[in-house]
Amino acid sequence: MSREIKIGNRMVGDGHPAYIIAEIGINHNGDLRIARQMIDAAVHAGVDAVKFQKRTPEIATPPEQRGQMRETPWGYISYLDYRYKVEFGEEQYREIDRYCKEKGIAWMVSVWDQDSVDFMEQFDTPAYKIPSASLTDFDLIRKARATGKPLILSSGMSTMEQIHQGMKIAGDTDLLLMHCTSTYPCEPEELNLRMIETLRREFPDIPIGYSGHEVGLVPTAVAVALGACMVERHLTLDRAMWGSDQAASVEPWGFETLVKYIRVTERSIGDGVKKVYASEQPSLKRLRRVSGED
Repeated sequence: MSREIKIGNRMVGDGHPAYIIAEIGINHNGDLRIARQMIDAAVHAGVDAVKFQKRTPEIATPPEQRGQMRETPWGYISYLDYRYKVEFGEEQYREIDRYCKEKGIAWMVSVWDQDSVDFMEQFDTPAYKIPSASLTDFDLIRKARATGKPLILSSGMSTMEQIHQGMKIAGDTDLLLMHCTSTYPCEPEELNLRMIETLRREFPDIPIGYSGHEVGLVPTAVAVALGACMVERHLTLDRAMWGSDQAASVEPWGFETLVKYIRVTERSIGDGVKKVYASEQPSLKRLRRVSGED
């Protein structure tokens, strides 16, 4: 079985360019104008897809958190009210669908509950992502799997046992597993990028990706060098904007640089077979010294 899946018109897996996702998430703060600007930035950076988050707030918000009050741009409101403020509905997603088609970029969402899967089925997105928080929501995984679309599972804040359980429910076809540490932002010491190699050994037929929340760009390129065939980073117009994910996000100029880093990394890895390149011949002829031959 080859370690690859098809997402939209792209093959993703070993031997293919890394599939790069700009995670818009809720960094748009409920503003469709900002969402369009972020799509523009993603297109300019050269990513393969943008991703949003779809929740049914009254389902996805834990009961004990719904009434908690917090300061927001909309005033001092409950956490549940805040979740409604940043949640796009059908009208907004139809505009996102139209705008992404106009710009020629794929879009998808992380689904946080079964009702959100039903909602999203009206759109022709190429895959669904199950967020790290829902890796143990087996009914959600089954619901998303039943749509027939490729599934991306994220593994933050999970044990290996929980990852195996989630993968067992998801099956082993049209599936991609993302290594992730769910800290925003995440310190380098907790990125644990070698988990990409561990997951590649543990699931030899499954493409492995990386969802990063670090500050900076280098670890994401390193993840590609370690075998990540899909990478996802949060995008923001300005890290100083209000919102819990902004500090762990990449601004437009940084995303453009990140894409360049990843593509250079891919060209640099090579095949591991030592050879003398034609470009080395002038140096070889000019500088090579030979002595004491057997």
